Amino acid sequence: MHKIYWVAVLALIFAVYACNGERTVSEADEERLVIKALYVSSQGFAESTDDGEPTGFTVELIRDFHRFVEAKHELSIDLIFEEETDWRTFYNRIKDGQGNKIGMGNVTITEERKKELNFSPPYMNNVAALISHADAPALENIEDIAQVFEGRKALAFEGTLHEQRLRQLVENYMPEADIMMAHTNDEIMERISATDEYFAYIDLYNFQRGIMRGLAMQHHPIADESEEQFGYILPLESKWLDDINEWFHTDGGLVNSERYKSLMKMHLGEQLAEVLLSSGE
Repeated sequence: MHKIYWVAVLALIFAVYACNGERTVSEADEERLVIKALYVSSQGFAESTDDGEPTGFTVELIRDFHRFVEAKHELSIDLIFEEETDWRTFYNRIKDGQGNKIGMGNVTITEERKKELNFSPPYMNNVAALISHADAPALENIEDIAQVFEGRKALAFEGTLHEQRLRQLVENYMPEADIMMAHTNDEIMERISATDEYFAYIDLYNFQRGIMRGLAMQHHPIADESEEQFGYILPLESKWLDDINEWFHTDGGLVNSERYKSLMKMHLGEQLAEVLLSSGE
C-alpha cells in the first residue's frame, strides 16, 4: 500500500511540472540541452574555415562558455553553430527566437535594443570611424564637412547604428547629400576604396583590417564615436542569461583574463588586438 501511495505522489508531482511547462537548466539533467549560436561572418571574429568549421575570437569564447555551463551543471549540452548571411535577419532571429539561442554579430549595446533583446556583459569596446577614399581631403573640423566632402554621397550599412549616425551627420551638416545603402562591411570598404565618391561609418577594427589589405581608405578621427560596446545577444526569455553573466564575472572577469587577450591576439592579430585592448582602458 505504501509503495502504491508514493508512486501516486511522484506521478502527481511529475504531472504538475509537466503542466507548468517551466524548466530551468538545473532541472534538465535527463535531457540533452542545446546552445544554438548564430553568427554573421566577420573576419577574425566569426568565420568558417576551409572545412566549414566555425572559428574566430567570438566563436572560441562561446566554445569556452559551452565548456563552462557543461561543467557547472554536469550536463552534456550540444553546441550548434549556424551562419546567417544577412545582419537584420540574424538580429530578428535572436529577437524572435527561442531561449536556447545566442547571437554573435558585434552588436552594439543600446538601451533601445535592451527592450527587445538581452545582452551579455560587453566583450569589447568599439570605435565608430568615419572614412573616405584615401584621396579625399582630410576632415579637420566637423563643421567643414559639407565643403570637404562636397559632391560625395553617404554610404550606410543598412539597418545598423552606423546608418543612424550617418543619417544624423548628414541631417546636421550636409542635408543635400544623397544616402546610399550597403549590406556588408566588405561592400562598404570596397566601394569606398574603389572611387572617391563616398564617405561612411564603419567599425575601427574593420578600417584597420582594410588598411592591412591595402585598400585605399582614409580615417577622419574628428568624427569618431567611441562610446560603444559589443555584447552577445540573447532572446528576452533566454535560458542562458544567468549563466553567461556568471561566466563573464568568474575568476576576476572574462575580459581581464589572459585567455581572452590570447584569443584576441590569435584571431585578430597583435596590432589590432593592442588597439582594441587599449580602447577599453
